[in-house]
Amino acid sequence: MYQIRAYNIKHNYNLKEFLEAYRLLIQRAIDEIWNRIEWIEKFNREGRKRIIPIILKDGCFKHHELRNMLLINWEYSKHYVDSAIKQAYSLLKSWRRNYIKGERSRRKPVVKKRFVRIKETLYSYKDGVIKVSIKPHEEYLIFDISKAWFLSRAKGGMGELILNENYLTITYRRRVKGKPINGKIAWDSNEKSLDGFNPKIGWIKVDLTNLFHIHRVYELKRKRLQTRASKKPSLKAILRRYSKRERNRAKDFVHKLTAQLAKQFRRHLHGFEDLRKEEMFNKSKNHNRKVAKSDWKVIQAFMDYKSRIEILNPKNSTKRCSRCGMMNAPKGALYKCKCGLRMDRQLNAAINLYLQMEGLSPSPKLFQGLMRGWSGFTLTGEEADEGFDELARSPRLMNSKSYVCLRRLRNPEP
Repeated sequence: MYQIRAYNIKHNYNLKEFLEAYRLLIQRAIDEIWNRIEWIEKFNREGRKRIIPIILKDGCFKHHELRNMLLINWEYSKHYVDSAIKQAYSLLKSWRRNYIKGERSRRKPVVKKRFVRIKETLYSYKDGVIKVSIKPHEEYLIFDISKAWFLSRAKGGMGELILNENYLTITYRRRVKGKPINGKIAWDSNEKSLDGFNPKIGWIKVDLTNLFHIHRVYELKRKRLQTRASKKPSLKAILRRYSKRERNRAKDFVHKLTAQLAKQFRRHLHGFEDLRKEEMFNKSKNHNRKVAKSDWKVIQAFMDYKSRIEILNPKNSTKRCSRCGMMNAPKGALYKCKCGLRMDRQLNAAINLYLQMEGLSPSPKLFQGLMRGWSGFTLTGEEADEGFDELARSPRLMNSKSYVCLRRLRNPEP
C-alpha cells in the first residue's frame, strides 16, 4: 500500500504560453484517440440496448503512431508528449466510466484547465533545488525548496510534479505497511450531520451545522451583491473574494473535523456513502441549494489521507429496516417498521451501512447482537422508553477550535 502526500509552493514564472501549448497537446491526443473509438451495441440486464465506446489501447498506436503525430511542431521536451498521452487516456477512461453510468453524454471531452504533469525524467533534484526541463539544453525552471516547511515532514521519494500558472505541486510517495484495523465505523452523510455507527462505540453524531452556516452566510453576502455586480464591475472582485473565503473556511472546518475523527478513532476503517449531488437535484430550488452546500466529497477526500476509508453504496440505506430488512418510507426524523422497530432514521441508515461494510444482511437475531448492552434514546431529552429500540442519549463533546460537536455513546455500566 502506498501513501501519497502533496505540497504546494508558489512561483513567479510566466508560463501561459507553455501551459497553453501543453493543454492543446492533450486535446490533440484526445482528438486522435476519439476518432479511433469503436462504438458497439450491448444489452444491459433489463434488455435495453446501449451503445458502448471501446477505447483503442493498441501499443503500436499509443507509443509510436500517436507519439510521432504529436511530436510534429512540438518545440518543448519530448517527454511532455508521453505525459500528455497518459493524461489523455486517463481523461477518456474517466469519461467512459461516467458515460456508462449515464452521467456523461456522447460528446468528446474538452480540456479547459492549464496545467502540466512533469514526469520524473523531466526534472532533477539536488541540494534542495528542483530543476525542471522546458526546452532541452535551452530553458529550465529553478525551484529552491531547501527552506520549505514541509521538507521535515515529507517521507518517501519525490514523485510527479504538477505545474500551473501560480503553483508547483510536489508529491511524495512511500510504501506503508497495512496496520491492523481496530474496528469499522459506517457514516451516514446528512445535510447538517454525520451519523456514525459501530457496535462497540455506539452512535457517533457529528454536528455539521456550523459548516452549513459558513456556506449560508456567504450565499447571502453574494446574493446582496450579485444584482448590482452586473452594473458595477468593481463588485465582481468582491464576489470572487467572498467565494475564496468561503472555500478556505469550509476547508479549515473539514481539516479540523477529519483530524479529530482520525485521532479519536485510530486504526478504524471509515465507511462513507458514494453520494453524487447531480443525482439528487430536482425541480426544487431550495432543495438544490441545500444539496450544493454539502461537503461530503471533501470530507471523504480529507479522511482518505488521514485514515483508511471504504466507499459504500447508499441505495436504500434510509428505507431498509436495519432489523428485518423490510423497505419503508420514513417520514420525519423517526423510522418505523412493521416489525416493531422505532429508531432515528439517520441511525438506522448508519447501521445498514455498517452491515454493508461487514457483508451482512439485516436479521432480528443479528440486530439483537449489535444492540446488546445499549438502552433507549429519545430526541427530546425525555426518559428513555423501555420499548424503544434506539441507543441512549450520548454525552456532548465540544471542541471550539474545530467548530465540531461530537456526540458519542459510551458503553453503559453493567
